[in-house]
Amino acid sequence: MINGKKVLIIIPAWNESGSIAEVVREVHGELPSVDIIVVDDGSTDDTAIKAADAGAIVAKLPFNLGVGGAMRTGYRYARDHGYDVAIQVDADGQHDPRYIPKLVDALDDHDLVIGARFAGEGGYSVKGPRQWAMKMLSAVLSRLSRTRLTDTTSGHRACNRRTIEFFAHWYPAEYLGDTIEVLVRLARNGFRITQIPVAMRPRMAGTPSNSPVKATIYLGRAFIVLLLAIIRA
Repeated sequence: MINGKKVLIIIPAWNESGSIAEVVREVHGELPSVDIIVVDDGSTDDTAIKAADAGAIVAKLPFNLGVGGAMRTGYRYARDHGYDVAIQVDADGQHDPRYIPKLVDALDDHDLVIGARFAGEGGYSVKGPRQWAMKMLSAVLSRLSRTRLTDTTSGHRACNRRTIEFFAHWYPAEYLGDTIEVLVRLARNGFRITQIPVAMRPRMAGTPSNSPVKATIYLGRAFIVLLLAIIRA
């Protein structure tokens, strides 16, 4: 419980055996009253075993569905078990659990709260095509949601029971759908969206991709996903 609310932390994980146990233990250490579910997204390593040994509830998918598919599983669990709040936390350790109570507090007046990397907290930065894409997405989605959003691709998000119910019935599994299309659909359906500043940390394990080619591809895909999301919403 946080501020009288029953809270579930959802951690989508695909081959994150190098960090998952530490992430689960850190969240439990900082917030001992919350529940944690790790959705093992078809991992081929021992992610599920390490998560369970660290004290998490584990839902193991038979094959890789992507972040969207994993999160949909988590939201259905949250709905079926009566949670008031569900919060996405990445399995690589970039999300600091000390910010989670602030995300929960912001849900008093909003349906979805984004932990924003580019809102004045910490020194996280991106450059080149990925930065251009993020700025473009933030500008469009800010207009749609009628509030200023600076980090619309952040995966650190909190939602209330109304949004949990919505996501349990509909949550896109396509590439970038879990960030871009979700915000378009929520804005079009009258959900209240906001952000709070958070500081992101380096990955605990694994190597992030900084390839210029992949960044350019990301820019093109982001435009396409946004266009399709607006058309379909």
